[in-house]
Amino acid sequence: MTASAQTVRLSDVMAALDAAYPPRLAESWDSVGLVSGDPADSVSRVLFAVDATAAVVDEAIAWGAQALVVHHPLLLRGVDTVAASTPKGALLHRLIRSGCALFTAHTNADSADPGVSDALAAAIGLTVTGPLEPKPLAALDTWVVMVPTSHAESVLDALFAAGAGATGNYRDSAWRAQGIGQFRPMEGANPTLGAISELHSSEGYRLEVVAPPARRAAVLAALRASHPYEEPAYDVTERAKLPSTLGIGRVGELAVPETLREFTARVRAGLPPTTWGVRAAGEPDRIIRTVAVCGGAGDSFLNTVARLGVDAYVTSDLRHHPADEHLRAGGPALIDAAHWATEFPWCTQAEGIVRAALPGVETRVSGVRTDPWSIGSAE
Repeated sequence: MTASAQTVRLSDVMAALDAAYPPRLAESWDSVGLVSGDPADSVSRVLFAVDATAAVVDEAIAWGAQALVVHHPLLLRGVDTVAASTPKGALLHRLIRSGCALFTAHTNADSADPGVSDALAAAIGLTVTGPLEPKPLAALDTWVVMVPTSHAESVLDALFAAGAGATGNYRDSAWRAQGIGQFRPMEGANPTLGAISELHSSEGYRLEVVAPPARRAAVLAALRASHPYEEPAYDVTERAKLPSTLGIGRVGELAVPETLREFTARVRAGLPPTTWGVRAAGEPDRIIRTVAVCGGAGDSFLNTVARLGVDAYVTSDLRHHPADEHLRAGGPALIDAAHWATEFPWCTQAEGIVRAALPGVETRVSGVRTDPWSIGSAE
């Protein structure tokens, strides 16, 4: 450890990464977050890599890292053993014995803003204009509550305590408008104000607050408990699913149009070299202006990029038949790079996040190429 290095808790590193790559953005099938390690442990060195391979674990231990942050989960599918006699179990045992935690940011880093595809877009010189497949803004309810003037503050306090009124970095947020309400209590009612069969009117407030749908039961219970009326008047509306800046992939633009041949060379120069290299499909002299990118395997978005009408699509793991059918249908040109290479730029992005949040911690991007392909042949 250098003289300037400082020690923080592993939980501090986790908090910085979770703030940048919220776990809620992960796909339902994914496994993200802390794999091994104690959040209370001290950390002064953090290593970043795409994969937790044996060579990367060697590097982390040799460097004295107390945390290894990777993109690909080591344990993605359910396991019934992490015995040291298994390949993945052996890596976990080595990390634990060396006091090095393992942390994963996978599809949550894919959908974050900025995320994996932003790093890929920057590496090849694109200006991002938005996500390839936007995630909708988080669901949110708007509660409208009619309350007499005398109880406006107490009802608001109860709603806030139940989880309403939070938006972004703001709390206890509400809108109120004065007005006059009326009602006629009928037989069987037990009105706080007014008399049976008589029309009653009084001044009050129309209160508006927002709350997550998950808090509906709690907000309703708080409303009923704090409101003076036997039958409080209220309404709940869920916000429409609007697109956000979050989501898989990115769409961007080149500062100056290029031919597909020139753009392919740009991609090759911007990404780390691999035996897989970079290959393109399409007319070599086709002009490229708008580009979609997706770090990692992206053939599931071929229809999406065709619908968007971009000039080219950069991703990895493209298969013969889907690519051929895509081009026959007049879709964008395709640039296929190694899976590891398209996600490697994210390591520098994640390192920068931890550096900014915890400037005293030493960080390093692994120099190990975890692309599994080891031999290639030129044309």
